[in-house]
Order: sequence, then C-alpha cells, then structure tokens
Amino acid sequence: MSAPRTPEEALAFLAQLNPSGIKLGLERVREALEALGHPERQAPVLHVAGTNGKGSTCAFAAAALQAAGHRVGLYTSPHLVRVNERIRVNGEDIPDARFGQRILEVLERYPSAVSEPMTYFEFGTVVALWHFAQERVDVVVLETGLGGRLDATNAAESTVTAVTPISFDHMEYLGHTLGAIAGEKAGIFKPDVPAVVSRQEPEALEAIARRAGEVGAPLRVEGRDFAIEGEANGALTYRGLSWRLSGLSLALRGPYQRQNAAMALACLESLAARGVTVSPEAAREGLATARWPGRLEEVGQSPTVVVDGAHNPAGVQVLLEALKALYSGRRLRLVFGVVADKDRGPMLRALFPLATSVDLTPLDTPRSLAPERYVDEARALCPEVRVHGSLVDALASARSRSGPDDVVLCTGSLFLVGRVKALPERNLGALHQAP
Repeated sequence: MSAPRTPEEALAFLAQLNPSGIKLGLERVREALEALGHPERQAPVLHVAGTNGKGSTCAFAAAALQAAGHRVGLYTSPHLVRVNERIRVNGEDIPDARFGQRILEVLERYPSAVSEPMTYFEFGTVVALWHFAQERVDVVVLETGLGGRLDATNAAESTVTAVTPISFDHMEYLGHTLGAIAGEKAGIFKPDVPAVVSRQEPEALEAIARRAGEVGAPLRVEGRDFAIEGEANGALTYRGLSWRLSGLSLALRGPYQRQNAAMALACLESLAARGVTVSPEAAREGLATARWPGRLEEVGQSPTVVVDGAHNPAGVQVLLEALKALYSGRRLRLVFGVVADKDRGPMLRALFPLATSVDLTPLDTPRSLAPERYVDEARALCPEVRVHGSLVDALASARSRSGPDDVVLCTGSLFLVGRVKALPERNLGALHQAP
C-alpha cells in the first residue's frame, strides 16, 4: 500500500483498511500517539464502554457538555451511512476535506501506518484523537468499539469512565461468561478515576467491582448512588451524587433511555467534580436536545417506518419494551437482517412471534448471514415469512402489505439501519420530520 498524497487519496487509504478487521491490543495505537505528540492528553476524556446503551449515553453527555459552552469532540462507532459520522465536533461530522487532511497529517508523522497498516478502527481512533487536538476541543467523549481493556480507545487517559449494561456479545473475543465480558469492559478503569456503572446482572457487577478494587477506581453504581425515576406527570427526576433534578424530558425515545440518561448525568456530575464545568441546567438541556440516529428513529410514514439498531438479545428485549410503550395495538411488519456471528436464536424467538409478517434480507457486509440459512427458524415463529435478495425488495414487500397504521420495523443489525437510512425517500414514504 503506497502513501497517499492528497486528501482524496487519504480517504481512499482509510477505505482500503478492512472495516471488519479486529486485532485487539494497544501497542500500535500507543506507538502512533507517541509519534503524534500524545494528542489524547490535550483534553479531559469521558470514556464509555458497555454492550448496549453506550452510544446514547455518549450522545446525552456530549449534548450537555456542548450546552455548557464546551467545544466537544465525540468519537463513536460504527457509522450508519458515512464514516465521517464517527468523528464529530460540537455535533458536526468531520468534513471530507478536513478528514483527508487529518489522515495525511497522521501518516506524515507516523509513516509506519503505511508500511504496517493498522486496523480500520485503530487508525480511525488515532485520526480522531489527532483531529480533536488540532480542533482544540475542551472535552472528548469516547465510545469503545469492542470490549474495553484492549480496545484502541483505551490508549487515552480518562478523566471519567463509564460502563453501560453488559450482556453476551462478541464472545469469541471477550469471553463466554458475563463475568469474563464484564472484566474486559471494566478494563478501561484507571487508578483514582471515577467509574460510573449502570445496573448489571450480579455476575457482571461482581466482576466490575473486583476490577475497580484492583486498580483503585472509585465506583458509582446506578440504583445505589444515582437513579432516574418517573413522575406522575410523565416527567423524570434524577437523584445523583450531588444533583437533584426534576421535570426532566428526554429527546431520545424509549423507556430504556432513562437508564442511559441517568448514566450520562452521573458522568457529568463526575466530570464537574474533576474540573470540567457543567451545570445542572446544561445537563437538563442536553437530555432534551440530544440526537442519536438509528435508535427507534422514524424515517417514513403511511406506514410508519422505524429503524432500530438492536443486534443482540439484550438489545431486542429493550426494543420490545419500547414497542409496547410507543406502538401498542398496531400491527408490526418486520424487515430483518443479521450478521453471522450474532446469537440470532433469542432475537428471533423474541421478535418474530409478535410480527404479522417478516421479510428477511441479506446485509451489505461480508459478515452477513444469508436469509436462506435461517428461514426455517423464522417460519416456525411467524406464519408469513418471505426471503429477498436485497433490502430494497424486502422493504418494498413489507410496505406493500401494510396499512397506513401499521409499523414497519427494520432491525437486527446496524448495517441494516445504515442502509435503510441511505435509501432514497421513495423507498420510505413521506419522511418523518423529528420535532
């Protein structure tokens, strides 16, 4: 692979790296960051790990920090439509020209990335941290990619860490018990750095507490140290480490977002205690204005077309709670696709019996599981199942059989969500405009 010379060639260089490649370890990232003069040390860092909810937690926290007047760098993954979504400053995706220029700057200072290519995620992480330093952000919010202990983002020096709910996912890399997975996620804990933790299964919480004790990280646990509760009028109240906030509203939909909001508020309190100025009023504004695409997002009407990134059994369970709360009594038409390395059985058994029809689609990734491989499982759970060769055909099939009050739910993978969001308006119906 030759070194790129223009921003356009630099973007092509990034695209040539294997997006599905996984190589856990911090050595390459640390070496690159040292060559760059340690950009990861230029601003306080909120570092968030977990299986589900970490992206929404990051979105809430970043919105609140921006409302407090900070210039905020946000790094998340995966992207839905364009890789630029992964690197944002004050809510704006990095522009192509700037993105390409940052890649050139990194390669100029660390040419080893050309001769000995890093993984897509490793290199993207380094470019993001370099970009945030050049943009002089006041605070960085980092979402882990996979795991925590050996995730590329763990090369950053955290000011506050957080672990959202943990469930079974990526077991081939993280372990086959909740305790083992939790131990890997809690590998982001640092000595004397506050660790904010959501409610967990006992096995997971035990492993998290053990790790916190080993490294000397002060532990703050949802339900014990902070929580959000519902009020009679439908608003929310937060009881935290020092804050008491009532009358809260959330921009992100679904009952499960309460937990993500509670996590974000506890992280913000912890950041404030460590010198990152953020007021309760800014936190309130952040919860009410945060945006996080692909999670219970309505993208079409008549019928309502909803995309949700649930891609593991725990994610499907919280999705079911949200469907009951938001679309009770409406017929469900399911457009579903899944990657081969996911535990699809529990997902199918939870979702498919609730659907009037299921349209199966392959995904635009080498990891896609062909619908023909699990169509018999699907037909044992839902009487009306069709197999399609493309997402466009699957979505058209679901919409053509739907009445105006039906809900067409596209789920099973973030790859699927991203492809739906990239489709032209004619495939979705009248686009829904978020309030």
